[in-house]
Amino acid sequence: MSYVSLVPFRKESDVSAASYVPAGVEMIEAPSQWEETFQGAGNVIAVIDTGCQTDHPDLQHQIIGGRNFTSDYRGNPAFIEDNNGHGTHVAGTIAAADNGFGIAGVAPKARLLILKALNGSGSGSMQGIIDSVRYAVSWRGSNGERVRVISMSLGGPQDVPELHEAIKEAVAADIAVVCAAGNEGDGDIDTAELAYPGAYNEVIQVGAVNFSNELTPFTNTNDEIDLTAPGASILSTYVGSSYARLSGTSMAAPHVSGALALVTNWAEAGFGRRISEPEMYAQLLRRTVPLGYPLSAEGSGLLLLGTVERLAQTLQSETAGF
Repeated sequence: MSYVSLVPFRKESDVSAASYVPAGVEMIEAPSQWEETFQGAGNVIAVIDTGCQTDHPDLQHQIIGGRNFTSDYRGNPAFIEDNNGHGTHVAGTIAAADNGFGIAGVAPKARLLILKALNGSGSGSMQGIIDSVRYAVSWRGSNGERVRVISMSLGGPQDVPELHEAIKEAVAADIAVVCAAGNEGDGDIDTAELAYPGAYNEVIQVGAVNFSNELTPFTNTNDEIDLTAPGASILSTYVGSSYARLSGTSMAAPHVSGALALVTNWAEAGFGRRISEPEMYAQLLRRTVPLGYPLSAEGSGLLLLGTVERLAQTLQSETAGF
């Protein structure tokens, strides 16, 4: 069985005093949707990564459970502490608490299931990833909670059929699987770079843009890209109860994972029922805006959660003008 590793990323700085709402969270317009979507409450997001600092002030009350699938900590399945930093950063972007200090994530009231499948050096076995996906599918909380989203900012060059099957099982269970596109991009949008599991059709593959709405030169481009999100100089939680700015598609994917909790709550309140994974995906893509790049580079475009609301306001204004 092959090995998998973190999607390469760049740590740009440590931050001693974090701003309350990071620019990436603002850019996708998450705060404007918090009231109507209950900040993602009721959704569990499984984070398959290097673990998480479980006593980080912004994350300690967000974690609903977890399991270690690595040999770190002598393979103790209960030890999910992050000995790398990547997983804590991803977790913070998804669901750091709206607690008045530190930072707030995209969905501050969502809960996190921390699945440590990558070790302190950022690598892990493909079997560990497969087991983590299947654990997320079968997991049930003490009150019957189920995972709604799986977030994976990791990848490898090989198409592994067993991993593909596990992901298909997750999607069939109405779990949205969000994956980073990868950072092997060569700056040429006409060439394709593939990393798995991001390149599987069943997942939601996320590319990265900067704060100027420009595609980052490192982001992979291929025919399976679904959308883009902020992935350059992203501020989030970090080990040591600190904060840091990191860059990579690893940072773009968790913006989408958190956004799915908000979108799901909005749709389920409107429909009055639980929605399926295809419906989650459709509602997500309704909230994207094309940036002018080929579909293979940006998919449906940049995630902007206020898009539906703006469209409704525009239609109302046009109707009122007749």
